[in-house]
Amino acid sequence: MRDIAIVSFVQSDCVRDAGAQNEVELIMPVLRKALDAAGIQSAQDVDFTCSGSCDYLQGAAFAFVSGVDPLGAVPPIKESHVEMDAAWALYEAVLKITMGQAESALVYGFGKSSPGELPIVLSQQLDPYYMAPLWLDSISTAALQARTMLDNGDITEKDMAEVVARSRKNAKSNPHAQLKGDVSVDELLAEPTYLSPLRKHDCCPVSDGACAMVVATVEKAKEWGKPYAVLKGIDHRIESHNFGARDLTQSPSTQAAAKSAGVANGPVEVAEIYAPFSHQEIILKRALGLGDDTVVNPSGGVLAGNLMMASGLSRIGEVAMRIIRGDIKRGIAHATSGHALQQNLVAVLEEA
Repeated sequence: MRDIAIVSFVQSDCVRDAGAQNEVELIMPVLRKALDAAGIQSAQDVDFTCSGSCDYLQGAAFAFVSGVDPLGAVPPIKESHVEMDAAWALYEAVLKITMGQAESALVYGFGKSSPGELPIVLSQQLDPYYMAPLWLDSISTAALQARTMLDNGDITEKDMAEVVARSRKNAKSNPHAQLKGDVSVDELLAEPTYLSPLRKHDCCPVSDGACAMVVATVEKAKEWGKPYAVLKGIDHRIESHNFGARDLTQSPSTQAAAKSAGVANGPVEVAEIYAPFSHQEIILKRALGLGDDTVVNPSGGVLAGNLMMASGLSRIGEVAMRIIRGDIKRGIAHATSGHALQQNLVAVLEEA
């Protein structure tokens, strides 16, 4: 694929309840900061804009339209929307640029999950005929997945607690994290079971917020005179929504996306993984082929704060900003959507 420059990325704080703030008020600050960082005045100065969100979070058809208001109605722009995490909005923007239909793009994602019951809302991602009517929530399907892994001997509860402890510790350096601090594995294992075998800390918290990113061709980024990270590869794959038709302890879609994106083409210094539940990080590390020399989720990951419909793009942004700052030379990012890691996207980023 054509190299794409990630020029800027901004994320809001992950907060449990944004209160009276609406989606427009959550979006506008991150849009403004992302545009300023790229040296751009407004959305009219980029060739394409794409957003990612979910109407079910607001509970109304075409609710995402209100999230377009921060862009301004006049003059009109080329704009699109995906009913997915904003990582897939980035994928659409990459396609536009790769096909020569745009040289630059603004991508953003947002979600205000606090007013509703997010695990139940996410049941609408299930098969609409056989499973969604059962109102099987996202925590229950994750618990089913974790139980299968434990019974198979693939993981232990201690392994899951170690993921959480590392997440909280890493999040101490992340000003946007919702949950952070030093906690021991023994303390975590002493907590009561929430939905067997999961404890509450094994589940990502509900968070409100937004993020935004500006991408462009490498030539356009050089014209702007801004530092950038290079998106060398990106791919996404999907698995069956029928739980009985796939092995929940594996993630072949992540493995396939990683191969296509070129994860194995060089060393991986940092990996930001979208694992909403502790045991899923272990599945994804194995699918991505990551070794002990790779730092996983230095931001704390989504166990420290989960901006629904934006955290996938945030994983890519976290790696990109580490490259732009000169902390690392190469890293990968992962995003997921659907129950039990049904849909997975993998991106490879390198220094310019």
